[in-house]
Amino acid sequence: MIVYHGSDREIETPQILEPSHALDFGKGFYTTLNEIQANGFARKVMDRLHSTNAIVNVYEVDIEKMKAELNGLWYKEVCNEWLDYVSDNRNGIRTAECDFAYGPVANDDVFRTFAAYQARVLTKTEAMTRLKVKNLYNQLTFKSERSLNFINFVTAYSV
Repeated sequence: MIVYHGSDREIETPQILEPSHALDFGKGFYTTLNEIQANGFARKVMDRLHSTNAIVNVYEVDIEKMKAELNGLWYKEVCNEWLDYVSDNRNGIRTAECDFAYGPVANDDVFRTFAAYQARVLTKTEAMTRLKVKNLYNQLTFKSERSLNFINFVTAYSV
């Protein structure tokens, strides 16, 4: 499987990093199967860091072997468990440890829905109804040092 990571630099050796703000799946090395999403994220990183570079890193992952050998979370679509996991991570609540997590991205398009759910303005059912109509990108997050053994750098390019 090919995955992409948007950055302002080439990253041949991914690392598990503690985020500066609450992310969907907590600490980890975030990738996506969607090249367009990685391009957009590389540009956002460039802008946020006032850099002159927007780089997409390309990796190959032996996903079947990783899924067989490691403890991971795999959310094919928005579901109650995904909503709880992302909400907990975004609220800084320590979630169950796993080696990797895959699922939809709770991006800017759904921020208001997430905020209303977290503030208990929306019920879980109402939030799920709103989230399921969105076309969300995906993310594969490497959350442990062991998981990094399954990702191999292929190339990087400027966008």
